[in-house]
Amino acid sequence: MLHLNINSEGADLTESLNGEEIIWKVLILDNKSTSIVSSVLRVNDLLRCGITMHTLINSQRSPMPDVPVIYFVEPTTENISRITEDLKSDKYSSFYINFTSTLSRDLLEELAKAVAITGKSSKVMQVFDQYLNYVVTEPGLFSLDVQHVYSRFNSARASEEEINNLAEEVANGLFDAIITMGDVPIIRCQTGGPAQLVAEKLDQRLRDYVITTKTTSSGDYSQRFVLILLDRNIDLAAMFSHSWIYQCLVADVFKLERNTITIEEEENGKPVKKQYDLDPKDFFWAKNSQLPFPDAVDNADNELNAYKERAAELTRSNGVQNLSDLDGKKDDTLQQAVSALPELTARKAVIDMHMNVLLALLNQLKAKGLDSFFEIEQSLNDPKSRTTFLNVLEDDGNVTNLEDKLRTFMVMYLTTDLPADFVSRVERAFAKHETFDSSALNYVKKVKESLRMRDQVVMSSYANSSTATPQANSGALFSNLTSKLNSLTDGKLTEGLGSIVSQVKRLIPEKKSMPITKIVETLMDPSTATEESLKVTDDYLYFDPKVIRGSHSRQPKRQSYLESVVFVVGGGNYLEYQNLQEWASQSAAQGNSKTVVYGSDEVYSPSKFLDEMSLLG
Repeated sequence: MLHLNINSEGADLTESLNGEEIIWKVLILDNKSTSIVSSVLRVNDLLRCGITMHTLINSQRSPMPDVPVIYFVEPTTENISRITEDLKSDKYSSFYINFTSTLSRDLLEELAKAVAITGKSSKVMQVFDQYLNYVVTEPGLFSLDVQHVYSRFNSARASEEEINNLAEEVANGLFDAIITMGDVPIIRCQTGGPAQLVAEKLDQRLRDYVITTKTTSSGDYSQRFVLILLDRNIDLAAMFSHSWIYQCLVADVFKLERNTITIEEEENGKPVKKQYDLDPKDFFWAKNSQLPFPDAVDNADNELNAYKERAAELTRSNGVQNLSDLDGKKDDTLQQAVSALPELTARKAVIDMHMNVLLALLNQLKAKGLDSFFEIEQSLNDPKSRTTFLNVLEDDGNVTNLEDKLRTFMVMYLTTDLPADFVSRVERAFAKHETFDSSALNYVKKVKESLRMRDQVVMSSYANSSTATPQANSGALFSNLTSKLNSLTDGKLTEGLGSIVSQVKRLIPEKKSMPITKIVETLMDPSTATEESLKVTDDYLYFDPKVIRGSHSRQPKRQSYLESVVFVVGGGNYLEYQNLQEWASQSAAQGNSKTVVYGSDEVYSPSKFLDEMSLLG
């Protein structure tokens, strides 16, 4: 699209054009397409594609009559009107029109009529449906950027028409994602909830697509991917859980949206907002985002030491005092060193950025005492964890972590049967904080009985993970780690940090599969699943859009798949995403290669999902 829809399959838009002639263009976006583009490309990337300027369609724009324009906008009447107004006033030399999703027949006719009235149809070079109505932040993670799906589906005030329209909106976004993947999947979904409603609408849309495009049916089901549609209520506790995974912590403690980390701090008594972009070539994030944060801290130290060694080697071998002295040198013997400078400098910038994030992160972890909540959630069935929680709730005197306390209690409430007197005592403790909104708990209590009836495979995941015994004094070690990191000077980690990190690692529990991961494993590889798990997934509906009639009425086959897309209706989170990727990596290491893409209508932080629940409480 950015190259005027010339086929460039496999091209990396973040690379230079290697001397190819650049056609300079203007890119016009709306709010939705801005989200889509900004999650994967930065300004420099757009420049490499010949985008000399990008702006919003509803902004005041000066005419550029000698420059072609690319529109990438939602298919709406308002956008079509603005495009034709630009055409009428000769604002650009030629028009390349791209819509984020399918342009309906009515809107297509409206566009054609409006263009014909201008008498300048020769300037319209292309009109494309791009099927890109979703936001990708990583190769295995996407969202539809549809707001408040959970509360809208579960609201008692929602009408049947509103629910159907919402399901249609989610199905349309999923359809775009599937078309981009280039194949029509087998669909498996839970019964009796929003996931089934979305699956039925998506199945019909894909059947129409198969008929229209004459897509042939493949007899080898293992070569097709499976789309697994699940309701958020299958594991509500996952939305509130505390995690020590680097990416999960960043999204929890700070703000992680569209591959930008936003940190709000105080400097000299004034609030300061800092933003860090996660570039597609961020080597540190690629290697460490899925690791526990002590490992990330350890690796940051290793990367810094490796940089120092490489810099010292370059300066020593070329007889200069520091790297800056190499800049501008023309001697042939220095050319290799000079050519290494940009990469080395960029690598140092990435390391410094993540050290800043780690330091800010650990300061927040210490201030809120998040290690206590993590530890409690790893020992849910241990009665001692309740005593520990009450001590933290009632006696720590910390009001900055009330939300974290509520989250941990909700995890306990949803995954175990708590004594009534314990629940009452906790509720009284929260009631003392009159300005704190704990209304989300009201909704959790309403749905607890319905969640009690959910699949046993889900509950067993928490039961099996609730026997962890702390092996060290986490508070002391956590404090020690933080104090070490607080001694950062100019982005450098102090010596001796490794021993502290190794002690903290003892608190990290053994890797385990979350409920959704167990379900995905059972559906993708039934030969290794337990009978208990198979009984659950055998009840999931089966749709094959390539079979024109009645596939959902047949008994589903226990079929193995190499690839899957797991989509949660009602909100996703980074913890489930990382758990699925971990399982896929473990499978590959065992010679059983699996690829899993995780998606949802919106990827939530725990805090944001609490706000969502408050709408229902």
